Amino acid sequence: MRPGELRHAEWSEIDLDNALWNIPAGKMKMKLPHIVPLCTQAVEILKELEQLTGASKYLFPSGRSFARPISDNTLNAALRRMGFDKDTMTTHGFRAMARTILDEVLQVRPDFIEHQLAHAVRDPNGRAYNRTAYLEERRRMMQLWADYLDGLKKGAEVLPFKEKGERTKD
Repeated sequence: MRPGELRHAEWSEIDLDNALWNIPAGKMKMKLPHIVPLCTQAVEILKELEQLTGASKYLFPSGRSFARPISDNTLNAALRRMGFDKDTMTTHGFRAMARTILDEVLQVRPDFIEHQLAHAVRDPNGRAYNRTAYLEERRRMMQLWADYLDGLKKGAEVLPFKEKGERTKD
């Protein structure tokens, strides 16, 4: 999801029993409701987070007021504290990274990825927006992604990313 959609996520949108995040149309860039299937790791994290922020409307409330979500600057500042400069990683950059790895490394169908990213997807018949949700396929994709990330934590092979301006070797 886009960083703003995550920052503004509300507990009322989260269905932990069915492992779904139901984002209303008004919060989405495309102004269409969006369903995000949650992997088992995300559900466990959200259960723990609920103990900390469940009294707030937001999953990630501001440190100053539970009535407001955290700011975009808060997320980017966290990345800076972890050692990432703005040319290396931004909160929005995680979308591109996930898109690339899901496609090139994990071999997920691009239309599943595009639906998960809430992009407008043309179908083969040329309709402007394909309304297919691919919910079960995206659920499997999100679990595959989470398991891949867990594997990286456990020492799985990490593929190098090109440095800014570096050319790919053919």
